[in-house]
Amino acid sequence: MTDHEITETLDAKGLSCPMPVVKTKQTIDTLAAGETLEVLATDAGSMSDLAGWADTTDGVELLDQTDEGDSYRHVVRKTA
Repeated sequence: MTDHEITETLDAKGLSCPMPVVKTKQTIDTLAAGETLEVLATDAGSMSDLAGWADTTDGVELLDQTDEGDSYRHVVRKTA
């Protein structure tokens, strides 16, 4: 796991697709450019869903994803 300065943490545990992505977008919209969001999820699909969302969304960058066994950690930076 890479250490990033986390601005805010979103607990999306227990949510199924597409809610981790929906909640991530809602939360990232409240951040300023350069701020970083940590997303914690239990949905295995969040690994590909959040990666795909970040790849196709202007103004966000996926910095890190970690499979922690029973949960998944994603770090997203708002770039614009």
